[in-house]
Amino acid sequence: MSERIDNYATGSSLGEGSQYDQAYDPALLYSILRSDYRGTVTSFVESAYGHDLWQCYELSWLNDLGVPQVACADITIPMASPAIVESKSLKLYLNSFHHRKFTHQDDVQRVIEADLTALLGASVDVVICSASIADKPNSEPSDIILLDGLAVECHQYQRDPKLLLLDADTQQVSDEYLCSHLLRSHCPVTNQPDWGTLTIRYSGAAINRESLLRYIVSFRQHNGFHEQCVEQIYSDIMTQCEPDSLTVCAQYTRRGGIDINPLRSSDNRPLVLNRVWRQ
Repeated sequence: MSERIDNYATGSSLGEGSQYDQAYDPALLYSILRSDYRGTVTSFVESAYGHDLWQCYELSWLNDLGVPQVACADITIPMASPAIVESKSLKLYLNSFHHRKFTHQDDVQRVIEADLTALLGASVDVVICSASIADKPNSEPSDIILLDGLAVECHQYQRDPKLLLLDADTQQVSDEYLCSHLLRSHCPVTNQPDWGTLTIRYSGAAINRESLLRYIVSFRQHNGFHEQCVEQIYSDIMTQCEPDSLTVCAQYTRRGGIDINPLRSSDNRPLVLNRVWRQ
C-alpha cells in the first residue's frame, strides 16, 4: 500500500468537525473492512494468532447520583474480525457516554462490548479500570535488545521487504527480543504520521539486526492502518526470514486519548509489555 487511499472512511466522521452531543449514540461508530487493506498481506497472516488492543484513556459517565466517573477501557478486538473500528468514530462514541447514568461500571463494559461486537462481527472484550486504581506494573523481558543505536545507513523510506536478511553464519537463536522506537507510517485516510514502538520476538535462524532496522525505517513513508502495518511486518519477516516462531507487536503513540497496539503471533504465546515512555 504505497499510495494514499481516500475511500476507506467515506461517510465516517474522520476529517470533519466534531460535535460532542449529550446523548449516548452507538450510531457514531464506523467500521472498516479488513479486506479493504489486506490485499498486500500474504497467507501467513491467515494462520496467525493475534488481536488489536485499544487502550482508551478518555472514558467517563455519571453514576446514579450524577457524579462523573473516570476510567480507562482496554478493548481487545480479535484479528479474525471482519472489520476494524475507525478511530475517530470510537473516540466520539466513547465521549457520548459522558452524560449518561450507569449504576455499575460493569454496565458500561457490557454496553461497549455489545455495540462493538455488533459493529465488527466478532466477540470484543472490554476491561474497564477506574482511574482511582493505580497501574499494576507488568514484567517484561530483561534481555530485550534495542536496535536504534546500530550504526547503519538508511536510504529506503518506502517499505522494502528485500532489506530483510539473515546473518551469514546461520546461527540459531531462541526467543530473541528485538525492539525499535523508529517505526513511522502514514494514515491512509488523512496522510498524518503515526509513530510506534515495535517489538519482535522470534526463534530460528538469526535475523541480521542491521537489515531489520533498515526495514523498519523503510516504513517511514508507507501508508497503512496500524493493524495493516503490523500484519505486513509479520508477513514480510515470515516470507524473507522463515523463522520457526514469530511475534510482532507495535505500541503506537496515543491519539485522541486512544492508543492502538496490534499483535500478531505464530504460536499464541503471550507477550507481556509495559506501556512505553511515549504512551
